Amino acid sequence: MQRETFDTVILGAGAAGMMCAIHAAARGGRVLVVDHAKAPGEKIRISGGGRCNFTNIGTSAKNFISDNPHFSKSALGRYTQHDFIALVEKHGIAWHEKTLGQLFCDTSAKQIISMLLDEMNQVGCELCLGTMLESIERDVSGFTVTLGGDRAAIIRCRHFVVACGGKSIPKMGATGLGYQIAEKFALAITETRPALVPLTFGEDVLAGFREMAGVAANARVSCGKTAFEEALLFTHRGLSGPAILQISSYWRERQPIRIAFLPGDNVIASLASAKRENGRRAISTVLSDILPKRLAAHLAETHGWTGPIGEASDRKLTAIAATLQNWEVFPIGSEGYRTAEVTLGGVDTDGLISRTMEAKTVDGLYFIGEVADVTGWLGGYNFQWAWSSGWAAGTAISERAA
Repeated sequence: MQRETFDTVILGAGAAGMMCAIHAAARGGRVLVVDHAKAPGEKIRISGGGRCNFTNIGTSAKNFISDNPHFSKSALGRYTQHDFIALVEKHGIAWHEKTLGQLFCDTSAKQIISMLLDEMNQVGCELCLGTMLESIERDVSGFTVTLGGDRAAIIRCRHFVVACGGKSIPKMGATGLGYQIAEKFALAITETRPALVPLTFGEDVLAGFREMAGVAANARVSCGKTAFEEALLFTHRGLSGPAILQISSYWRERQPIRIAFLPGDNVIASLASAKRENGRRAISTVLSDILPKRLAAHLAETHGWTGPIGEASDRKLTAIAATLQNWEVFPIGSEGYRTAEVTLGGVDTDGLISRTMEAKTVDGLYFIGEVADVTGWLGGYNFQWAWSSGWAAGTAISERAA
């Protein structure tokens, strides 16, 4: 088997891995990026409806979940969303801002992949696809990495970077390999679970939801003290949409979620006005003026809101308004890693140096991107963590090589 020496081997040709490679090789270090996939940046390619929500203009540490909420501050503060926007503009990629600070390519997510590959080529990085990690061992001078597949070889390297993501979207090849490597070197793993994922419900609730499949409504969805105000979508399997994906990262089994339709509206005033103006209209008809028609009909039937609104007492109208803005439902689970956008949890940040992403107890071993216990909200935050953590590790490696 062929034997070679590199300064750095990076496992994973995704957002974090390619970003790390660019900066690790910036001062001439020899860098090899390996991935079992047949193409680099597959999650980039499918993200944002094919246009890649590549960052968020409002990114800060408060947009991330971790057992250590301060860990992400160093990387995010030293390589910011503005730095990545400058890189995008350097390559002439047109972009636009959508709601809540989300930035997307005007044309295609493939432009971001091409940009990263161009940057890697400029500094001489080597990319090997269709290549699997078979083993990794460490001694006093570095790592011995055995690779199989298209690039079968035994590699010696000083730095080894784990950038192979979490368990989300297994059909794209996601596995728990990064966690296995961490455990091999005695690093702790915090609990992992699907995040940014649709929620599922028992048949008693789901029967009604199926009737509304495809209905979307603006809502404030909360779990405990955390709430997000975005669109909610009914599906044949339960609830989805941005507000649900966001709250899924905070929801736990046997907890309810609360849905407030028409957040910020004075619903009781609207109902009282409808009662005065035309009391003969059915309550469900009045509700369809302010809610999607199928949603209004479902809520009226579920809660027994029958008869003309003119016959409803003020107390009943108050109860209707309260239900619309505090509807409690109990998910029984989520759609799992199959559709989860990210994995919550990961390599415990207590075992990593926040400035460099290097393991505290294993010289030259780094964990970046989704594999670490830093999970962003929906809206470009996870990509920014990939850019920032990849930059932090890559820059640290480059500085050591200088």
